Amino acid sequence: MSEHILIAAGFGGQGVMLLGQVLATAGMFDDKFTTWLPSYGPEMRGGTANCTVVINDEPIGSPITNTPNELIIMNIPSLAKFEGSILPGGVMIVNTSVVERDTTRNDITVVKIDASSVAERLGNQRIANMVVLGAYLEKTGAITLEGVKKALEKKLLGRKASLIDLNVEAVKAGMQAVRESNTPRLKP
Repeated sequence: MSEHILIAAGFGGQGVMLLGQVLATAGMFDDKFTTWLPSYGPEMRGGTANCTVVINDEPIGSPITNTPNELIIMNIPSLAKFEGSILPGGVMIVNTSVVERDTTRNDITVVKIDASSVAERLGNQRIANMVVLGAYLEKTGAITLEGVKKALEKKLLGRKASLIDLNVEAVKAGMQAVRESNTPRLKP
């Protein structure tokens, strides 16, 4: 699939916006056309937050969508809000650390990952978003790991630069978790 239309959604503070920015920036490093469009709830931390990321081999007509072909779901309110909007045949990555119920859709591919447990094993609960990004990357092939590394170097500056290697390890751990779950990668 050359066009990836993703909505990533969760609570403010879960790193959904950074995930989207890294994804869009990595797409640029991979010579793709990309857009990133944030949407915040009334509160920043603890409120709802989502972003739309489009990655395409061709120019993008609009960064807005009501019908994504991919979802990253970080909490139950986001599952309730966006589950019905994903196109049949789409891919939904679900953070089971927070989302404790199953999806009602049987016409999409659902990848479940306990991102918080993986992040905890790596020593930092705050990198669960990068674990989920790794699961997305492994499942969809939308971007390259090399693109993600370059994007993290561009986004994590100053004091945060010391976290680049940990974030890359989190992405790799998310990729590995999907491989170990025997969830086959989608064909591009």
